Amino acid sequence: MQSILTFVGCMIAFTVLGVIPVLGWLVGIILAPCVVILWIILMIKAYKGEMFKLPVVGDMAEKQV
Repeated sequence: MQSILTFVGCMIAFTVLGVIPVLGWLVGIILAPCVVILWIILMIKAYKGEMFKLPVVGDMAEKQV
């Protein structure tokens, strides 16, 4: 659930930023590699079976589950 909430939020942010010319595109270009790095780190932690809770999204996911 945490992964779904995190990456749906990222996709919404990219969609909103894509509408804003220049500044939104620049922020999106900077944000995209950060999202990929986060995705890889979280996949590795999940593969190892480690519990890892993101600061804001983790609490929201716990309430949903």
